Amino acid sequence: MTSVTFDEALLPAHWRDFVALTKPRVMTLVVFTGLCGLLVAPGHIHPILAFTAILCIAIGAGAAAALNQWYEADIDAKMKRTANRPLPAGRMDRQSALHFGVGLSFFSVILLGMATNWLAALVLAVSILFYVFIYTIWLKPRTAQNIVIGGAAGAFPPVIGWAAVTGDISALPVALFMLIFFWTPPHFWALALFVKTDYAAAGIPMLPVVSGEVVTRRQIWAYTAIMAVAAMAPVLLQLTGLVYGVTALLGTALFAFFAFQVYRRRESDPTRMQPERRLFKYSILYLFLLFGAVVVDRWVLA
Repeated sequence: MTSVTFDEALLPAHWRDFVALTKPRVMTLVVFTGLCGLLVAPGHIHPILAFTAILCIAIGAGAAAALNQWYEADIDAKMKRTANRPLPAGRMDRQSALHFGVGLSFFSVILLGMATNWLAALVLAVSILFYVFIYTIWLKPRTAQNIVIGGAAGAFPPVIGWAAVTGDISALPVALFMLIFFWTPPHFWALALFVKTDYAAAGIPMLPVVSGEVVTRRQIWAYTAIMAVAAMAPVLLQLTGLVYGVTALLGTALFAFFAFQVYRRRESDPTRMQPERRLFKYSILYLFLLFGAVVVDRWVLA
């Protein structure tokens, strides 16, 4: 296999490559959960400042993604689904990606602090640092539980959105944080099951590679049960109303049904993993539905 030298760009990077570094598809869910946290927060924020806060969450998420790709350029080159990213494809040099990620990080945190408050900016900074240093550099190459702990990085946006309005952190944003935190393992392990050969080739100790498919399926089912409790917690704590309660109950029941289908499978053929793909795709819709229901509870039925 021909190795790629990442320190020498073949051509000047195109603006589309810089956009690709921010992982815009992944960012969509991050921005949405941050927006929901902002919309359900008590109090008032000027629309321009609200837009700025969401923009900063998006930029911060993009910064973390860029730094992740800077650090993992050699790993990405070994995996089919990531080999065409700007760095492993040789369309950008690593130094440009590093400067871009660091610059976006500082810009997003400072702008959020100046536009809203420094608590929101601090949480944004922690989320970026957690994703880069705790998940990407420390956990991911060392332990099969990387996504369990590292999933906290993606759970911060609703907390940031809430704090941007209120200047504090209370029970509801913490409950939403926990929902995303426990949602992440079954969501990500469903993906890992049908791309495990990529992770194996890159030497990443994802759970299906290290412990096998049977253990991974059990863990998906176990974390789905924990996630179900987290999903119902806002209702049980009387933090949300009927719309969220019904949505969470029905949505989680369907999530559990798909997770059970994954759990009971024993076939390892990567071309026949429809239950895993179904769970992965639905898990994204699931989070959109539940966070949307929180907003409907607060805005429509208030």
